[in-house]
Amino acid sequence: MPEKRAAVEAPPLPKGLVQGGDPPPPPPPPPSKGKGAAALPPVPSHDHPHTHPEIASLGSPAAPIITLTTDIGWAYAAQMKGVLLRGSPSARIVDITHAVSNHSVLEGAFLLRYSAAQFPPGSIHVCVVDPGVGSARKALIVRSRDGSLMVGPDNGVLMPLARYLGDPEAFQIQRERVVGRGAVSATFEGRDLFAPTAALLSMGHPPEELGTPTKPLSFQLPQPHSGPGSAEVSVLHIDTFGNVITNLPFDEFVDKIGPFGTHALVQEGARQLRATVARTYGDLAEGCLGILGSSFGLAEIAIGHGRADQVLSIRLGARLHLKPSEQDWRE
Repeated sequence: MPEKRAAVEAPPLPKGLVQGGDPPPPPPPPPSKGKGAAALPPVPSHDHPHTHPEIASLGSPAAPIITLTTDIGWAYAAQMKGVLLRGSPSARIVDITHAVSNHSVLEGAFLLRYSAAQFPPGSIHVCVVDPGVGSARKALIVRSRDGSLMVGPDNGVLMPLARYLGDPEAFQIQRERVVGRGAVSATFEGRDLFAPTAALLSMGHPPEELGTPTKPLSFQLPQPHSGPGSAEVSVLHIDTFGNVITNLPFDEFVDKIGPFGTHALVQEGARQLRATVARTYGDLAEGCLGILGSSFGLAEIAIGHGRADQVLSIRLGARLHLKPSEQDWRE
């Protein structure tokens, strides 16, 4: 009877709710420890020696960050994003680029290292620049000291970023732990293996659950070789404007080659061109060759209102010599 049910001890009504209104919510669960103590949710952790609660919370399933760096273009990338959102609906997906030069592990590793390093600790970085897709090469998860995770092929593309973030640990993805008996395309593991792996990681599954420890392929970005008044550099990236990004830090270029307003020689083989050391693109008149500091902090070769890569016929990976200019040079 209603009167007897009312007599049974029940949790107090929330403030402002009167008898006869909406039913009260169910009582909270009893405290786990200590009289009257509130129960705290468990903090996800793993056996990595650099795990910290504040880092673990940044990578929680509430709002995981997943970045994508690929050479596959937007249509294929959209398929990967669909898989990611199906497996991790709350994920914040950030496209770093889908325009890495085809099959260029060098450029992919460079852009991943210099772009993904700007993201918060605990982010997940998926990189698909994979000329060996479908082969016996391993599929990796790499965890770094700050809790960030990298997912991609074992061809070296993940390692410059992983080393920069510190103390990388690599795990070979076991596909049966990720997709079970599901099919994995021999030509699109980015969609069928790497994206599901990243989704599971973003939902709190640790790398140990999805893979086994392994030793990854070693790969390092080429380093410049500089001496008194000269430097041998490599081209690591050509941006959408045709600007040529080298691997030489610009402050080192200024110290060794020349300050703003002076001139330098750009030499490839027997070909030499004179360039102005500029502070901004606006300092370069139309058709004027210049060297300035890129947004990556590296020495960049540009042409006023033109494409330096086309005018100079420079390709990704080219080796160039830079040195001070004492006089005008022409081809």
